[in-house]
Amino acid sequence: MTELDIHPLAENDLDALLALYAELNPGDAPLPVREEVEAVWRSIRDDKKLRILGGYLGKTLVCTCILAVIPNLTRGARPYALIENVVTTANQRGNGYARSLLNHACDMAWQLGCYKVMLMTGRKDEKTLSFYEAAGFDRDAKQAFYVPAPSAP
Repeated sequence: MTELDIHPLAENDLDALLALYAELNPGDAPLPVREEVEAVWRSIRDDKKLRILGGYLGKTLVCTCILAVIPNLTRGARPYALIENVVTTANQRGNGYARSLLNHACDMAWQLGCYKVMLMTGRKDEKTLSFYEAAGFDRDAKQAFYVPAPSAP
């Protein structure tokens, strides 16, 4: 496996990120105008509770996830974290890059004092579920519930 360089995404990584997200959800709703997308991108990058991480091979972004750290008044006022939007570009899947990225995100959460890290996926295929288990996530420890926005397809 080629060494993966993991670090927060920079301002100029937006287009590479959007290309990965297109692979994550090919049938996703179209994005709003570029100015709105860039405003959301700035707000994500400026929010100290959010860390959008990227795994790079050289200068190429090959995988990403977002780590949200949520303040909390239980568990000794320790925060918890949520990982979302995990994706690796199709031609790099199976190389261990996403696992390295998830390990990095969890290590970051532990350093920030989080008492747990949660991850949800909409994928139902056993290969994906087994991947998350192999990365240290327990599919049986908690039960997740989901309700979409009323306007969601």
